[in-house]
Amino acid sequence: MDDFETKVGKAMAAPENQGEMADADAVGTVGSPECGDMMRMWLKFTEKDGKKVIDRASFQAFGCQTAIAVASVATKLLQGKTAEEARQLSAQDLAGDLGSLPPMKIHCGQLVEGALRNALDPSETTDTKPQNSLIGDIHSAKPQGIRIVPLTD
Repeated sequence: MDDFETKVGKAMAAPENQGEMADADAVGTVGSPECGDMMRMWLKFTEKDGKKVIDRASFQAFGCQTAIAVASVATKLLQGKTAEEARQLSAQDLAGDLGSLPPMKIHCGQLVEGALRNALDPSETTDTKPQNSLIGDIHSAKPQGIRIVPLTD
């Protein structure tokens, strides 16, 4: 566990490919503003050897350090992969050099995996707002009130 935490700390000290990508070909968003974990991933494709491959990937995240570290590693790992190859990657695969995700951190990898899958399959996109800043999504969320329904006999 110490080795994993050390690697996460190094990735957090200098996360790569963090931020919006204005010229992205695909954008995926997952998470919930109510719980605070949200991830958006941008993908830019190019032609290479007659195949469409991911040229660049970037992310924006609100959540734990591990999710940010996994996203940083994943954006590098995705470069040169086709959409089909990227779809085959699991949360553990996307963690790359960080190593195996501990059980209590698997959801962090799943957040990254979800944003990637959402970007690769627009038919699953539930976000109908413009795909700009993730901070706008967090601040636009309306808190849900508690509704009390009396029980009658």
